[in-house]
Amino acid sequence: MTILFYFSILIDVKRKLWYNKNMNYDELVQTAIKMTERSYAPYSHFHVGAALLDKNGHIWTGCNVENAAYGPSNCAERTAVFKAVSEGAREFEAIAIVGGPEAADGTVTIQDFCPPCGVCRQVLSEFCTRDFKIVLANGNGEQKVFTLAQLLPESFSLK
Repeated sequence: MTILFYFSILIDVKRKLWYNKNMNYDELVQTAIKMTERSYAPYSHFHVGAALLDKNGHIWTGCNVENAAYGPSNCAERTAVFKAVSEGAREFEAIAIVGGPEAADGTVTIQDFCPPCGVCRQVLSEFCTRDFKIVLANGNGEQKVFTLAQLLPESFSLK
């Protein structure tokens, strides 16, 4: 069991080094796309998926979960962050976010870029550095990469 533990750490470290060296976020984007399929969006019919990369190379996933009262709904980005934090992760490198409307056949059609809402930006600022990467992808396979500072230049903080 000890060898397996060290092997998993080595894989996570190699993944992190690979991301930092290559800045290729394709795996994160593909994971976020898969998460749109788990979205619960019976009211807006707009499905969002997120994939959050922590400092150890682990990818945490999230999807939007709606509620009839709207206020209790949760965005994909916050779902990923809350899932990670609830499992002990506190430092993050990047997040990929994709989203799109539901087609007539029930499938998700990712068309445009889907930036995080203001609440999600504020939640990200609680756990992420100003140079944290936010990766947006559209249906044409294009990606835009922003830093948290670019999308939330004046965040609220008590720190």
